[in-house]
Amino acid sequence: MKLTPRLSLALGAVLATSVTAQEINRTVLPVPEPQPPTITELDARNAKAPARFEVKAPKSAPNVIIVLLDDIGFGQSSAFGGPCKMPTLDKLADEGLRYNGFHTTALCSPTRTALLTGRNHHVNNAGAIMELATAFPGNTGIRPQNVAPLAEMLRLNGYSTAAFGKYHETPPWEVSVSGPLDRWPTHSGFDKFYGFIGGETNQWAPAIFDGTVRVEPAHRPDYHFTVDMTDQAIAWIQAQHSLTPDKPFFVYFATGALHAPHHVPKEYIERYSGKFDRGWDALREETFARQKQMGIIPSSAELTRRPKEIPSWDSQTPEQKKLEARQMETFAGFAEHTDEQVGRLADALREMRVMDNTLLIYIVGDNGASAEGGPEGAYNEMMALNGIINTAAINMPHFDEWGGPKTFPHYAIGWAWAGDTPFQWTKQIASHYGGTTNGMVIHWPARIKAKGEVRSQFTYVTDIAPTVLDAAGLPFPKSVNGTVQRTFDGSSMVYTFDNPKAKETHTTQYFEMFGNRGIYHDGWVACTRHSIPWLMVPNPPLSKDVWELYHVADDFSEAHDLAAKDPAKLKELQDLFMKEAARNHVLPIDDRRSERFSAAIAGRPDLMGDRTSLTVFPGMVGISENVFINVKNRSYTITAPVELRDATTNGVIIAQAGAFGGWVLYMKEGKLHHEYNYFGVERTNIAGPDALPAGKHELKYEFIPDEAKAGSGGKCALYVDGHQVAEGHIPKTQPYAFSADEGVDVGVDNETMVSNDYKPGENRFTGEILKVTIDATPSHLGATDKKSVEIGEEIASTVED
Repeated sequence: MKLTPRLSLALGAVLATSVTAQEINRTVLPVPEPQPPTITELDARNAKAPARFEVKAPKSAPNVIIVLLDDIGFGQSSAFGGPCKMPTLDKLADEGLRYNGFHTTALCSPTRTALLTGRNHHVNNAGAIMELATAFPGNTGIRPQNVAPLAEMLRLNGYSTAAFGKYHETPPWEVSVSGPLDRWPTHSGFDKFYGFIGGETNQWAPAIFDGTVRVEPAHRPDYHFTVDMTDQAIAWIQAQHSLTPDKPFFVYFATGALHAPHHVPKEYIERYSGKFDRGWDALREETFARQKQMGIIPSSAELTRRPKEIPSWDSQTPEQKKLEARQMETFAGFAEHTDEQVGRLADALREMRVMDNTLLIYIVGDNGASAEGGPEGAYNEMMALNGIINTAAINMPHFDEWGGPKTFPHYAIGWAWAGDTPFQWTKQIASHYGGTTNGMVIHWPARIKAKGEVRSQFTYVTDIAPTVLDAAGLPFPKSVNGTVQRTFDGSSMVYTFDNPKAKETHTTQYFEMFGNRGIYHDGWVACTRHSIPWLMVPNPPLSKDVWELYHVADDFSEAHDLAAKDPAKLKELQDLFMKEAARNHVLPIDDRRSERFSAAIAGRPDLMGDRTSLTVFPGMVGISENVFINVKNRSYTITAPVELRDATTNGVIIAQAGAFGGWVLYMKEGKLHHEYNYFGVERTNIAGPDALPAGKHELKYEFIPDEAKAGSGGKCALYVDGHQVAEGHIPKTQPYAFSADEGVDVGVDNETMVSNDYKPGENRFTGEILKVTIDATPSHLGATDKKSVEIGEEIASTVED
């Protein structure tokens, strides 16, 4: 039959209606496009176009914001009885729900991968932080393709998606221009990313990526990264909502705070002056009393005792007490400042009139409070991470500038223990609730009518993703990007919104980190603490670990060990742990620490491998330590052919790390310099005597260690065109790491400055650098270097996360 114009229009209308009414199958993502109709009409004027296929979020699907703070314990925020004033969290809790039975993995990367995928951390191959990945399943650092992230699910269902702040889910060997970029935020479901990739950053001078591109933050006295990331988040939300008001957004707002370094403007520290002079033992008792008074914990809960491995406040000297009180004042100010930025984000939502239908999940910590600062805290956390224990003698000279740009500080372990009130232990200790319990607030005015109530069901970080999909009215996708998906390990928490007594749905959960392990099942916990983060002692055999048993349905804080009274229950839960461990790729349990710092021993990729030479070029900046050639504990040379325009050349040729440890080769007023910066504590600067004339030159630096020992000092020398022009001796060197965030820059020194001999933003090399070649010998360390092994154990036990 020949189609007349009228028939063609009618057929087009029918096709348009059928496409519009077509049921979208959201269990396969991306949603398959329908086959377009076959049109035989010659002239477009006589035909009606079919409906355009477009995947939109379900009608009335909420905006979603997940706020995740870093390294803050259950008992530190004011909303959960703690001393840190956090009025935004308080307000959201009073208008929504507090959760006092929410749990994390006890460590950074594992918690984040579990949160953003809804699968257990070993299923994500994130058994520990990415820097300690191994060849074993469950620890490879590579998120499997059958574990699609929540952000990707939402993006493919019609959401705009963005992440701001800390990520720490990208394998370190993939943090370079060579990629692959599959596990970067913008290839993991996020349209927008602004933040840092690693485990921590300097809040005054952060190592920022916008997408996958390294960007230098503003050099101004009032700059602070938490403020910056909040500005970026607000601007993105405003722009997104302005252009597409009917399209919901998903924002992952993960601050670097309150992870060390504890950086905050001084006026926030001063707000807490004298508040912690009574010490951590008294603070723990005060917090416990407030928690009961507020109804945060049951009236029957008991305060667990301080373990012998944590010193009492009374055992500290007056000088130690003065310094340690300042450390906690700084942390509390940092918490208040961070919450203030979340408040600005919340205010922006109210001003845009979108708060009512925004599901805002505020998670107060990715693990328990951090005890990685050592017994007395640290002026420079990188010293602790290199196995060098900070003492009052090292710390006290920095008392007045604590928390400012000239420090990279962490607090003493006693404050971490107090911050996890009423539970035992701290971050990294996944066996006990002090390492895994974090406060959480859920706020959604359009859906949650209860105000200021507490929910006590056992909930876990893998429950976040199922909750978001449930709230949005979206099914779990059976397939994403062509790969059949492993189902969520968590379950939705929406059932808790209306009924405080609702039966919990997450009834079984294993925990494991560095051999510290346990299992929750139907109100019971069986657990064993295998290691302590801050102690340099050999771990016992895993088979010799002593297990404990708690009936947490009646014993909220795990105060009464019932293992001796009920061995049958203990055995039942131990068997269940092994079953869950096998199912989730937890086995074999890997309690190695120093060995896992070696990529070869651990079995993870290493960009440098066995290479002993690396050539870099101008414009290569922010090269992370994990993908740069290792110059620690070995002889090496740096050679740079350059062309100078005149005899007054200035600027950096190459620099690694920054103000809190590193090295730099640079020129000043035509003279060649090298400076070695030992943790910001001791500097060795050598320089040629004469300014170099214009023209081509070969500049060279050489270092030769004194002995085959980690952290050994050594001889250093500078050469110009093959002739030695300066020499010196570096007393000692950083043994294992320069920085957790600052990398190598060619032709400039970004973030903080290695040397005080030049200024930020004004140190770009004024001549021309052709290339820079680093030639390094294999490590001089031998297998019998006992001190090196001891130091390695310590840095591994306090590894940055």
